[in-house]
Amino acid sequence: MRLGRKNNEAEEQPIQQRPTVENKFTSIMPAITSPNNMNDVNRIALGCQFEGDQATENDIRIDGDFKGRLYCAGRLVVGEKATVKGDIFCANVDFSGSMTGGNIYARETLSLKGGCSVQGDLYFQRFQVELDAKFTGSCKVLGEGEFDKVSAPVSALLK
Repeated sequence: MRLGRKNNEAEEQPIQQRPTVENKFTSIMPAITSPNNMNDVNRIALGCQFEGDQATENDIRIDGDFKGRLYCAGRLVVGEKATVKGDIFCANVDFSGSMTGGNIYARETLSLKGGCSVQGDLYFQRFQVELDAKFTGSCKVLGEGEFDKVSAPVSALLK
């Protein structure tokens, strides 16, 4: 006995098409319009040594050794065990490592974290220093357009 049939003869049933439904739902997630996607983070890992000039539009994290000039249109995070020798040009900098022989230029905010050691001059719009952060050098608030002038040679590497 076969289920679904009244007798042994095969009955052809017309295939019914499902009605078309227009998608009226909209995403609750905002579209990412920033060039900096949170997954696009460059890394110089612990144990890695980089020497030369580097320019990126994305964020970057340094946990290894960096020697040279760095331009970052996003945020730079320098880890506790990182060492930097050279000039840094970034929109925002969170510095926890050690730096000798260079300067830091932050278009917006420069943050020196507790335990860091910086030998060099600091240029910024906003400055935050945690307890136990050490630096030797001078500080200067950047005027309108100054960051673009001083970072132009390194930012040209992006083109």
